[in-house]
Amino acid sequence: MAETPNPALLALRTQIDAVDRDLLALLNRRAALALQVGEVKKREGSVAFRPEREAQVIAGLKAVNAGPLASQSVAPIWREIMSACRALETPTRVAYLGPAGTFSEQAALGYFGSSIVSLPCTSIDEVFRATAAGAADFGVVPVENSTEGVVARSLDLFLATPLVIVGETSLFVRHNLLRKLDSLDGIQAVCAHPQALAQCHDWLAHHLPQAERRPVASNAEGARLASLDSTLAAVASERAASEYGLHVAAPAIQDDARNRTRFAVVADPAGQPQPQATGSDCTSLVVSVANRPGAVHDMLVPLKAHGVSMSRFESRPARSGQWEYYFYIDLQGHPQQAHVAAALQELRATCAFFKLLGSYPIDTH
Repeated sequence: MAETPNPALLALRTQIDAVDRDLLALLNRRAALALQVGEVKKREGSVAFRPEREAQVIAGLKAVNAGPLASQSVAPIWREIMSACRALETPTRVAYLGPAGTFSEQAALGYFGSSIVSLPCTSIDEVFRATAAGAADFGVVPVENSTEGVVARSLDLFLATPLVIVGETSLFVRHNLLRKLDSLDGIQAVCAHPQALAQCHDWLAHHLPQAERRPVASNAEGARLASLDSTLAAVASERAASEYGLHVAAPAIQDDARNRTRFAVVADPAGQPQPQATGSDCTSLVVSVANRPGAVHDMLVPLKAHGVSMSRFESRPARSGQWEYYFYIDLQGHPQQAHVAAALQELRATCAFFKLLGSYPIDTH
């Protein structure tokens, strides 16, 4: 015998259904306005996606949110709304390290929303190539991990291509051991991206000391290989487990429970203008200085003199054979701010090489 529904619950559900219909009508009203915006942009020749505009919209909604909806829920909801509306103007093509199920894919969907044309690539190099060649409007590449530090290949490619950074997003990285069998027995090799293997080094050494560590192009590729061979395991996301029909043989095996990866959103400056200042921005650059005593100190003096804070400072060999280095620097602020512009002008004068990699809204996820 069917249970009689609670009248109070039925009344609340009826109200929710009415609100849902109102929301749908409002979303379609917003979509119609977005189409009009798209027509204006086409006539002006301006681009469909402006990261600073979307960042400002989300920040403004968070500021006026009175609950009970949590403020951290606002960003993903509105990113999907804006993604669907943006897709009515023009499809956004996004390249990232694939195949399906990678953290790079998750970062791309989290930043742009799901209404995009996805272009999974076999390597970080291919992400840069596809974006520089115009096959993709944007690329999403990992640049830094809280456990293992910088992703060196991404930094090196900023020197080799014209691409600039127009946005950033960070992702909590939860690594899982995936396998066809729901057991740790009989695993001969663990397949994953080298960064993921390094981020799970202690766990793997303790639980699978005899298993080979097998580097592959991506964690999702490791999951694909594990789906074909029961002696293999992968280190990847739950999304990859679902994509390739694998068991989570061991969850959350990363050595650092707070493990996060920062991703850069890159674009060709010829087709995508630099974001305007929002008041909460990061400026990235790469420089080198002459190999002489005090050169690095002199390079940093303009930042202190103009009150510009530095949030990251990394060095990479210049591969000249002369013990020279490139320095990758993140600054707080935007060149449209007078003190940042003055610091950059003086800094440029002290450098043998200077390349502005981009100024963009700081990730507030």
